[in-house]
Amino acid sequence: MSVSHFHPHDPLALKPEDCGRGHACQFCPQEPECRLDKGHHEKRVLESRLEQIGQIIMVMANKGGVGKSTVSANLAAGLAARGYRVGVADADIHGPNQSRFFGFVGERVRINQQGLSTLAFTHPALQQPIRVGSLAFMMETDDTPIVWRDAYKHDFMHHLIGSFDWGPLDFLVIDMPPGTGNELITLSDLLEGHDVAALLATTPQEVALMDSLKAIRFCQERGMPLLGVVENMAGVTCPHCGGEFHLFPRAHLAEALDQAGVSSLTQIPLSPALASGSDRGQPIVLAEPDSIEARAFMPAVQACIDQARDSFAAAAAHSLQSLHQGQQGTADIEAALAAVPAEQRDALRAELSSLLGQARPDDSGNQH
Repeated sequence: MSVSHFHPHDPLALKPEDCGRGHACQFCPQEPECRLDKGHHEKRVLESRLEQIGQIIMVMANKGGVGKSTVSANLAAGLAARGYRVGVADADIHGPNQSRFFGFVGERVRINQQGLSTLAFTHPALQQPIRVGSLAFMMETDDTPIVWRDAYKHDFMHHLIGSFDWGPLDFLVIDMPPGTGNELITLSDLLEGHDVAALLATTPQEVALMDSLKAIRFCQERGMPLLGVVENMAGVTCPHCGGEFHLFPRAHLAEALDQAGVSSLTQIPLSPALASGSDRGQPIVLAEPDSIEARAFMPAVQACIDQARDSFAAAAAHSLQSLHQGQQGTADIEAALAAVPAEQRDALRAELSSLLGQARPDDSGNQH
């Protein structure tokens, strides 16, 4: 009998029937009675989300309290201000703070056919809202402690990427919890094969540096690109005289990063304006874009853009190896470039055209 004659409910069918819902089975009221292939559904939901997401940036800080959430929020805001479609996934289960950083304290999300709704942060400087997903939106009260074993954490990492309705994104910034435990391992496995890079936040303190080096080693052993380090609380400007001074000496940090082969992208000052902006739910790169604090985030923002551009170019170059007709390749490139912000488009087009010329076979069949 032809495989096309199998009934869709038959377990031997090549393509199991799916309910079409955009969330995990655990959120579905019909789950106890459902007889569909749940494993297939969970995989489909996750893959469908990742297909619409470009570059993923994991903001890591193996040490707690070094400003990882501040870096994540302002990094996302900086990317969005450049015209990119951006989402922020709050993976810090025990301290989900992105609800506060974007002014969503007390807000809750609903579930619909498309999945768990993200909350949209809007600002006059943004062409489109920043989409925010967090466990805080699912808690009864904001001071409810999360007391979960690893199995529950593992499931939530899947829900965070797969069940939240992210829509099409150029960047997804993931605010990671401290440590190199279950959440980091789960997400690293989950995102294997996609465009993922890490950004490390730390302070110049010796104890923070000691933990940061562990995160650097994790990325290196995992083969995950590490864009560099954001030094938070790197200095203070006196409100009276305007003089600058450092609370923590950074010579040991610079030496350690040099030995590890990791670059320091920028130094973020310890600033009351930065702290108050976070408490108000207005990232400082949007609230005060010309401030010293806002400008300090720009090298990290640019590093993310450069990584996405390089990943795009590398993927295009790889695809060009299999092309036989240059015109077809040009059409495919233009279709992909349509999703790139206008200010980046011409530079990418020129770079890819050069790659196309190198990859196009000549009459003898050789690449040139």
